[in-house]
Amino acid sequence: MSSFVLFIVVLIYLALLFLVAYLAEKKKSKFWINNPYIYALSLAVYCTAWTYYGSIGVAATSGLNYLPVYIGPVIIIPAWIYINTRIVRISRINKISSLADFISLRYGNSRSFSAIITLVCILAIIPYIGLQIRAISETFHLVTETAISKNILNDSATFVVVLIAVFSSYYGTKYVDASEKRLGIISAIALESFLKLFFIIILGLFVIYFAFDGFSDLYSKASKFSDFKAKNTFSGVEGAMNWMVLCMISGTAICILPRQFHTAIVENRQEKHIKTAIWFFPLYLLVFTVFIFPIAWGGRLLFAGQNVNPEFYSILIPQYFDNTLITVLVFLGGLSSSISMIIISSITLSIMLSNNLIIPYGLLGKFKAENETQNTRNITNIRKFSIFGLIILAFVFYKYFILKTSLNSVGLISFVVIAQLAPAFFGAIFWRRGSYKGAITGLLAGLIICYFGLIIPQYYFSYNQELKGILRDMYNAFQFFDITFLDRIPEIFFWSILVNTGLFTIVSVSMKGNYRERNFAELYVDIDKYIQNHENAFIWRGTAYVSDIKNILERFLGKNKTEQAMRIFNIKYNINTQEETADSRFIKFSENLLAGRIGTASAKILIEGVTKEDKISLKEVLNILEESKENIILNKKLTEKSEELKQLSHDLTAANENLIIKDRQKDDFLDSVAHELRTPITAIRSAGEILADDDDIPLEIKKEFLNNIITESDRLSEIINDILYLDKLQHGEITLHIQKNNILETYKKALNPIIHLIQQKNIHISEVNLLNQYLFDYDEARMIQLFQNILGNALKFTDEHGIIQTKFFEKDNDLHITIFNTGKHIPEEDLELIFDKFYQSKNQNIRKPSGSGLGLAISKRIVEAHTGTIKAENSGLGVTFTIILPRENKNSIEDE
Repeated sequence: MSSFVLFIVVLIYLALLFLVAYLAEKKKSKFWINNPYIYALSLAVYCTAWTYYGSIGVAATSGLNYLPVYIGPVIIIPAWIYINTRIVRISRINKISSLADFISLRYGNSRSFSAIITLVCILAIIPYIGLQIRAISETFHLVTETAISKNILNDSATFVVVLIAVFSSYYGTKYVDASEKRLGIISAIALESFLKLFFIIILGLFVIYFAFDGFSDLYSKASKFSDFKAKNTFSGVEGAMNWMVLCMISGTAICILPRQFHTAIVENRQEKHIKTAIWFFPLYLLVFTVFIFPIAWGGRLLFAGQNVNPEFYSILIPQYFDNTLITVLVFLGGLSSSISMIIISSITLSIMLSNNLIIPYGLLGKFKAENETQNTRNITNIRKFSIFGLIILAFVFYKYFILKTSLNSVGLISFVVIAQLAPAFFGAIFWRRGSYKGAITGLLAGLIICYFGLIIPQYYFSYNQELKGILRDMYNAFQFFDITFLDRIPEIFFWSILVNTGLFTIVSVSMKGNYRERNFAELYVDIDKYIQNHENAFIWRGTAYVSDIKNILERFLGKNKTEQAMRIFNIKYNINTQEETADSRFIKFSENLLAGRIGTASAKILIEGVTKEDKISLKEVLNILEESKENIILNKKLTEKSEELKQLSHDLTAANENLIIKDRQKDDFLDSVAHELRTPITAIRSAGEILADDDDIPLEIKKEFLNNIITESDRLSEIINDILYLDKLQHGEITLHIQKNNILETYKKALNPIIHLIQQKNIHISEVNLLNQYLFDYDEARMIQLFQNILGNALKFTDEHGIIQTKFFEKDNDLHITIFNTGKHIPEEDLELIFDKFYQSKNQNIRKPSGSGLGLAISKRIVEAHTGTIKAENSGLGVTFTIILPRENKNSIEDE
């Protein structure tokens, strides 16, 4: 195939990625946004050119050593249901957008630590990106049967890399807030993951059933190789130990590679998608692995005695049979593997580079003087140039450093280097005592071991023989530390992680961290406890003014977004909008707003610039945290007792009043119902009289009168049905069809018919989902009616530009649903009466409200039929309805 034709194929393929990304960003339908399989497929960015080509080369030359790259992730991924769920929650409430932010925030939000982590990631991943570029270049020239040119303008990889950089910089910088979900990029990556698996399956089937007569034929021929048994069994303890350590390396990498952190954590839209990923992704890797063996050994059989690179058997085999179609498909599969890695890695590295190096160490002063528009443009441009610069740097690395090295060795070295972040990473979520000094000491020690043990021999000895001679004696001096049954890479991994973890532990135990480290340690380790009010758990003492912080926020968010955010914050914590001084909650809230745009470290620096913080001792922090824990338990008990006493008091004081009020309201209710019934009856009678008295009425007018009769009859029927339905509910004559349903889906079904009415009043409606799982026992039809009654009530009494917010969470194994609206407060004496079927508040509006006062009464009967409770309370700037339902409910009422 000619170079021109293949380049056109590449252009068409990249255009397809652009189209998918564009459609996903434009439509943002449920298929794109809430699809767990797109999330799971995006995780397959793990399968790069190394796994697509390098694993085949390893299988052909080293046998089973190709498996640990896949087995390691399969072993660790089931733990994601616990580990990644915690990390997703921590990242969401702290607006974390990168691996560097996640680790550095835990250890006191240190600017220097985030910068060091960024440099580690760049140094580890740039060679890895260079590896992808090399794979693109070499396979392109293999397919076109041309030689690789030393002139970069004649190298096909140059133009492909430029196209990838354009794609990455456009969609990767579409949102200035780095914590935003990049739907277009992730959808394109998911498509690439599907295609590369599909193409490797096609190649595997081609090798098994076309190149050979089935797997048995392939196996029988391959087993005749003299080294077949040795390569496909463990060679004693040595082979088993190397294999185990390689599994540990890849298992660590799947958690903390920057691209994996981004796809698994930053791009996670719903926690429940992790449940799909923990079985789908291992299955993906298993299918991928199945075909590596036949391709590797099929290549050895076909090219026995020939000097060819086994890493490219996947391209060479279809070429051997002159099958251009499969050759091109396999090339596109490898291209997909390389492109997806380059795109996600360059985006994540550019975010870390801008947020943790460029901005905090040079541009914060400039940003303080600019407006929101200019700052947004500057941040976006920094990230675009970062993406281009990183990809070009990787291209240079490919040209001058890794041409003579294998794909497998470059990938493993990157894994080992990035694994040095593991002690600090896992310590962040499991160990309160871990400190900044311990983390930085261990990290630097591990990096030094990797540098002298792996990087110098790999990237310098092959090019500088003089350096090799000088350092040979130094390496021989460290033979005492050689582990005879481990290869070089597993050995360096073992010593580096051992020293890293040891120093991290010893220094952390010996030297206490500061108060900020311990504060975030509590937030990280006990995230489930603080997730609902994490701002309250942030400890800060000092002097700060809302106006000063507001000015900083407006320079990055703009005036409208800042005011909207502050309004939501004030409503959440019931804070007076005229409050001048800022407390710890507002400090944390403000840092989070800035963190997505400029990183957590820079956000902290900006807020510190307009506040004066008093230092707090570690002992004070521990006392405050301990008191906080005790207060949570004590407040819970006091609240329960208070509610019991309050309920008893209300029952006693309201009993007599209810008798009087109900009698009076019953008359009002009957008058209201009579009026509601009389109106459609009068309309029906009037239309009927006109039709009966006048025979000359035109047909169109007759139809109009008949339609009016039908409409008013339906209205009359609806009123009567509501009255009868309420009576049946009250007397237990309605059957509840209780089964497990998704509460969020039920809520959406109830919301859809009235969403346009809410939008017409420009009401801001939102939902907060804090559930771990979504299946509960209830009658879905009744629950939809319940939601619609309460939402309809909120719509009626909420003014334009108001707020309706629904929150779902679990407490004491019960489902709690709160629906808040910014409508007028209900008189305190009426809060217990609004669910009575005879009730309509006289204080709702100047004019008499529409309806017969049945909606909330029906709602209460539905909740009680589910053995739950419902209440209303005035909160902040509006009213909150709270519904509590048991997780499991077998209660039902017999039908009449």
